[in-house]
Amino acid sequence: MKYIGAHVSAAGGVENAPLRAHAIGATAFALFTKNQRQWVAKPLTEQSIEAFKHNCETYGYGPGQILPHDSYLINLGHPEIDKRQKSLDAFIDELQRCEQLGIDRLNFHPGSHLNLISEETCLDLIAESINFALDVTSGVCAVIENTAGQGSNLGYRHEHLAHIIDKVEDKSRIGVCIDTCHAYAGGYDLKNDYAGVMHDFEKVIGFEFLKGMHLNDSKAKLGQRLDRHHSLGQGELGWEPFSKLMADPRIDNIPMTLETIEPDIWPQEIAELKRLAHLT
Repeated sequence: MKYIGAHVSAAGGVENAPLRAHAIGATAFALFTKNQRQWVAKPLTEQSIEAFKHNCETYGYGPGQILPHDSYLINLGHPEIDKRQKSLDAFIDELQRCEQLGIDRLNFHPGSHLNLISEETCLDLIAESINFALDVTSGVCAVIENTAGQGSNLGYRHEHLAHIIDKVEDKSRIGVCIDTCHAYAGGYDLKNDYAGVMHDFEKVIGFEFLKGMHLNDSKAKLGQRLDRHHSLGQGELGWEPFSKLMADPRIDNIPMTLETIEPDIWPQEIAELKRLAHLT
């Protein structure tokens, strides 16, 4: 089954996210459980937690259909220990929020070396941070998102993600989310070599670790390493790779969410993806 949706707003409380997802015809959704541009947020209230769970149950959203995103501020590979600790504390808080809401996975960007340490050292620090966070939480899978490789961001190569996974001790609680825009901007030609890209993913990482996808077209050209999302079919990728994704039996039963640039047309994009997946 293909679960298709979008990253919806949690304005007014996390309990509103499933309502907004249902309103656009989504069978999956992403959300922020706190303000993504602040380090600290008020704890979730029991009222919000219960209302979120109730609304998810009402509209049929199980844990495998929801993929929250952590704060953009977090850098688990920060070269400076005090700043890395600040990121780790925030990451643990995000995992605990997922626990409270009954969500079984949390999406995050791996981290950046800031041109101060080597890529390998940074990747090792990210894995070390994940191991610590998983040790003090339970039930939530840490889902690493591939990046476009902009600036000093790591995670734009399958090998980066595999390096982190290899060093995470609890393999049952680590996974990846593939963003199609980031993959293309990072040099993976989903448009002209879909089969080759997926073969490389399977060989280097493995589909058993695929826990989510972000479905975005790209304003950036192949390998340009710029994170510039576009509406489906309007960017460099076009519709063909999304048609192939919707027909790929290896990619089922995970949240596949839009982060495209025009929320007003999300219902149409979701409907077209459902049509391509033969769900309508």
